[in-house]
Amino acid sequence: MPTPYTPGSQEGLPVHARNRLAAMKPGANQKGLFTSDLSVNEFLLVKEAGFDPLGLVVGSSIYHIGWQKPAMNQSMELETLTQAMYHARELAMTRMEEEADSLGADGIVGVRLEVGRQEWGENLAEFIAIGTAIKARSGESHRAPNGRPFTSDLSGQDFWTLTKAGYRPISFVMGNCVYHVGYQGVKAWFSQIGQNVEMPTYTQAIYDARELSLARMQAEAEQLGADGIVGATIKENSHGWGSHVIEYFAVGTSIIATRADHTIPTPSLVLSLSDK
Repeated sequence: MPTPYTPGSQEGLPVHARNRLAAMKPGANQKGLFTSDLSVNEFLLVKEAGFDPLGLVVGSSIYHIGWQKPAMNQSMELETLTQAMYHARELAMTRMEEEADSLGADGIVGVRLEVGRQEWGENLAEFIAIGTAIKARSGESHRAPNGRPFTSDLSGQDFWTLTKAGYRPISFVMGNCVYHVGYQGVKAWFSQIGQNVEMPTYTQAIYDARELSLARMQAEAEQLGADGIVGATIKENSHGWGSHVIEYFAVGTSIIATRADHTIPTPSLVLSLSDK
């Protein structure tokens, strides 16, 4: 589950991040400048939805991933690795939210959460969270119920459609599970050579790992009082652990209704003049 969060905290931000954010704010002697990774269309649709981009916000955590030795023939969750991968992502997300908080943002759109390995550390991985902080022009708060800026991996187009239909994002929710898929016994392996037959050991292991990641993502949304999750995806990656250790990572945007009627904007026909 997400770590406790203190609105206004800048505990995890380096000095250069604080200086960059301060330079972006309008003041007596400066106009203010926003940065964004939104495309032109996304930028304009976010503006049309009633929000102004404030700045590109980033959170990072370089984490040492420990190891948990499983039994070769046993399918099981590797809880040490699961917890490490979740905590590292949560640190990156929290620091990104702290940057958005420093800008006075209501939320963050277009969130990307990436994992990269560093050559100078075999067991080190960098977790990076990136998005564009935005604020409602109406002055009405659109923050999540827990006081954090809302987070969402929705595109600018999807964000516009969602808000126009009477919903708003609460939080980028996630659940993960690192699982060891047990090796099948030699006798069972040879008995299946040349046959079209299900491999139940592998099926159940992969099935169980996915279900655990989905259930944890759903639990985060329920804790926030969300109505549901949109844009949910499940990613899988071995992160260099080997062929029988895999992480399933479920992500999506939890949302809540803002009004009882949900009128979907009528699509309009657009004729592209581009030759591409």
